[in-house]
Amino acid sequence: MNDFAPCSRRAALLSLASLAALPAVFAAPAAADAHADHSAHVAPAAAPGALPGESVYRVPAQLVDQDGRAFEWSSLQGGPVLVSMFYTSCDMVCPMIFETVHATLKALPAAERRAVRVLMVSFDPARDTVAVLKKTAETRGADAQWTLARGDEATARKVAGVLGTQYRRLSNGEFNHSTTITLLDRLGRIAASSGKLGPADPALVSAVHKTLSAA
Repeated sequence: MNDFAPCSRRAALLSLASLAALPAVFAAPAAADAHADHSAHVAPAAAPGALPGESVYRVPAQLVDQDGRAFEWSSLQGGPVLVSMFYTSCDMVCPMIFETVHATLKALPAAERRAVRVLMVSFDPARDTVAVLKKTAETRGADAQWTLARGDEATARKVAGVLGTQYRRLSNGEFNHSTTITLLDRLGRIAASSGKLGPADPALVSAVHKTLSAA
């Protein structure tokens, strides 16, 4: 299914440090979907100086969600976020990622569950259009708590770099990729990550408890 082992938290933070030091070329917004007007929906980026150095939100990443709305991913700060990467035409591992996130949410008390956002970012923007993301959200039971998002290829690479996600396109158009589910705290720091699929990982559920308690 997957010949990439999920990266460690330390590797993800090292990737973040190296990306944050790069020139402002990375600040260029991702190309939005050509069939939607996103100008009224772009959330202002958080000022990098207002975020801790290890926050993944320090790396600019403009995305477009399943409803065609453009947003800067730093706009998700303020609460815990479960984030993973996927591609919609995957018929084995990626559906399991969705199922595992659902299981993780169900393992939380109702009040905690409502406080958690989910962000799923595609690394196949050529095929994962807004319409495809919308259909996938409906198929996978992803309600308003979930954001399925796309950006351009460069943005997908940036997000993967700071999350420690590895992926590689194969000659048949499919991908080998890691399956990490990452918990970001309210300031975008990596609080925990898990590569386990299936039932909820107790360590990840516990990390959500701790993150909410510390808020």
